[in-house]
Formats: sequence, structure tokens, C-alpha cells
Amino acid sequence: MVTTTNAMKKLLNRVEDIVPESLAGLAKAHPDVVKIDAANNVVLRAGGPRRGKVALVSGGGSGHEPLHGGFVGLGMLDAACAGNVFTSPVPDQMEAATRAVDGGAGVLHIVKNYTGDVLNFQMAAELVAGEIEVASVVTNDDVAVQDSLYTAGRRGVGGTVLVEKIAGAHAEAGASLADVTATALRVNANVRSMGLALTSAIVPAAGTPTFELGDDEVEVGIGIHGEPGRRREKLSTVDEMADWLVEPIVSDLGIGRGDKVLAFVNGMGGTPLIELYVAFNSVARILEGKGIGIARSLVGSYITSLEMAGFSVTLLKLDDELVRWWDAPVHTPALRWGV
Repeated sequence: MVTTTNAMKKLLNRVEDIVPESLAGLAKAHPDVVKIDAANNVVLRAGGPRRGKVALVSGGGSGHEPLHGGFVGLGMLDAACAGNVFTSPVPDQMEAATRAVDGGAGVLHIVKNYTGDVLNFQMAAELVAGEIEVASVVTNDDVAVQDSLYTAGRRGVGGTVLVEKIAGAHAEAGASLADVTATALRVNANVRSMGLALTSAIVPAAGTPTFELGDDEVEVGIGIHGEPGRRREKLSTVDEMADWLVEPIVSDLGIGRGDKVLAFVNGMGGTPLIELYVAFNSVARILEGKGIGIARSLVGSYITSLEMAGFSVTLLKLDDELVRWWDAPVHTPALRWGV
């Protein structure tokens, strides 16, 4: 089937095959890093579980690539469960992933705060209770809204990437489940995010935009599924739009002069890198004006919403230990350094 409607032009064979075919392509592109449990749509670290190492499992709806499957590998996740587009994986997938990666030291579930993800990961933990020790950290870094259509409390967004990287490095170094969990909780407590959209995404099964925006409008405070945010504004300069995102983050996080942060400017899927660097330049200028130093940075499309145009800003307040775990080697399809 070739889809060429006015509403949607996408690279797909059949809508129902997009997730398994994407996972198959990921494995064929990176056979040294990941393998696929095709029966459960789970991405696994190549080589199997490492005895004595705490394993990290995450997951969620597809359509946010490279999250989560692109972050499976050395120094990050051991498994990622892929649901249908913008749909939570089911408990059976999460149970299968947890069993597949258990190396005897316990498993940490890293869960974005969306109701389906939270409930299904809880059920998976119950299914292995008494056999595998499981801890859970729910990421909730979005300052845009307190509650939304998909959540009770704040949504888990860009900060999830930083939790997975930093906790993954600590696990790789041989830390206990309690210590890895504490590190993940510390990152989550010190990270905040907010994003905006220039266009809507088009879910393949729907074939039409999730929401409508005028040519001169932006949606401020969106979620990664296209949920509406705080308000709708007229398209403005990048400097002003960056300020709309940075100010609430800085205020909520309580950071100021002398603090150091990891600054993460993330593309929502449809924004080219040249524009993301313009946005990062604006973010850096705003932070410099507040006396906040950027000790580490990340720029690119790492937690996306299909082809949505727009960007998000994530700031993590850093200390020496978090810097050390951020700098530690990582080798995944989407993040790679130090190896």
C-alpha cells in the first residue's frame, strides 16, 4: 500500500507493520549493539544480560524515536519496550523485557509519567515479584502542565533521556539497585523541561493532524503526543520563544547565578539541526544573562513526536558526580561517546 493522501505522506508499507519493521531495521543497522525480541516488540542489548549488573528497562509508545530503543546499549538501557504509535506497551512486553535482562542484581524500570505506562509497568513488576527484584522511577520533568489528558501530575519528557544516560552509567559501573535507583531519582528531582510546537504530528493510523495550528501560531507547552500546553501564541523570534521555555524551567528548578547545568535542546522530529542550534544559541544567551553556566550540552532530536516541528528545552542542575556519570562511555544507536 502506498499512502499519498493530502493529509499524510509517510514512508511505510502497511500502517500495522510500521513498528515491527522499524525495529527490524534498527537491529539490522546496529547488530553489534542491539537485537530484537520480535514476538514482544522489545529491543535488547546485544550479548545478553551481564551477571551482577543492574539492568535498566524503559519503554513507551513508538513515534518518539530514538527514545527508547535507540538508547539500548553500553552505558544506558538494557531493554526497551515498543508500543504502537503513541500507545503504551502492554504488561506482557514489560515482563518479557524484565526477564530477558535480569542478571541477578535487580532491574530498574524507568517510566515516563503517562497513565498507561505507569500502570502497565506496575503490573509487569507484580508479574515477576518474588523472582526478580524490581525498582521503579517515574520521570515527571515537564513544567508546562500539572495534569493532562494522559497523566496525573507532570508528564515525563526530555528529562527521561538524561535519567536513562546517567543511571545507565552508574549501573554499568557496578552499583547496586538501590544506588542506581537513587541516582535516577536525583536526576529526576533536578531536571525540568518545556516544549513548543510549530506544527502538529500526524499519527499514521489517523492520517490527519492531531491538532490544527494557524500558519502564524505556535502551541507553547505541548506534550510529546501533541497534547495542548499552556497557551497558543503568535510565531515570534527564536530568542522570544526560547525565553517562553527557559523562564518557567529556571523558576521551577530554583536555579540562579553560580549554578551549572546540562542544557538539552531537543527537536520534536520535524525541525532541522540548523534551527536547533539557533535555539541553543538563544538558550545559552538567556542562561548567561542569569549567571547560569552550561557545563554540558546536548542538541538534536532525541525524544520526538513523529514529524512535529518545534523544540523543547531541558535543564539539569549538575554536581560533580552527575557530570562524571554523564561523561562516562556510552554506545547505543543514538548516543555514542568515550568508546
